[in-house]
Amino acid sequence: MEEEDRPSSATPAPPRKHAGDTPPGGLTREEYDELRGTIDAHHRYDLSPGQCSSLMVQRVNAPAEAVWSVVRRFDRPQVYKHFIKSCRLLGGPVQVGCLREVTVISGLPAATSTERLDVLDDARRVFGFSIVGGDHRLRNYRSVTTVSEVARGGRIWTVVLESYVVDVPEGNTEDDTRMFADTVVRLNLQKLASIAQSISKEARPHESEEDGVFLVNQLADGKGL
Repeated sequence: MEEEDRPSSATPAPPRKHAGDTPPGGLTREEYDELRGTIDAHHRYDLSPGQCSSLMVQRVNAPAEAVWSVVRRFDRPQVYKHFIKSCRLLGGPVQVGCLREVTVISGLPAATSTERLDVLDDARRVFGFSIVGGDHRLRNYRSVTTVSEVARGGRIWTVVLESYVVDVPEGNTEDDTRMFADTVVRLNLQKLASIAQSISKEARPHESEEDGVFLVNQLADGKGL
């Protein structure tokens, strides 16, 4: 990894606002050409009246396996999501269709959120969830996160794309809603990058992917990193 050449960054890019052959903001032309299939498959939305969406881009100087090991933890979102105080599964193992209830830290216009796991594809590194209940104003919120490794000129880095669609609350504008959601997602992705890079530095060359997952489990339990 060469951090100076590929700094971690999170940039918003509305997925329905760019022309079909124009890279979303935050991606280079080369990255877009490589990730266009992923964007078309997972990050395009047909918006209904009163909805808005956005696509955030985060480069991470760590292997995709390290990043994915954090993203895939539906039961431990607080590991990298700033504003979540706690999380509990509402019965059953982590699998598509299961529910979690998260408690939000004080100071935000929310208290709890009930969320459903929609996608957990380890082979393609695709994660998605929907908010289905709770005490908050984000109605019909759906989010998809993809983790893709990019190699260029002897360098390897990971591009995380997180998109969402959500209803615009009554009394708010589309720009207000997107600004709030973008800010939360951007801060989460920046923390994700920091954690994944720490995991990558901790892992030794001879360690397996299972060792990386063990490090994430330690982090989720409040140990280690």
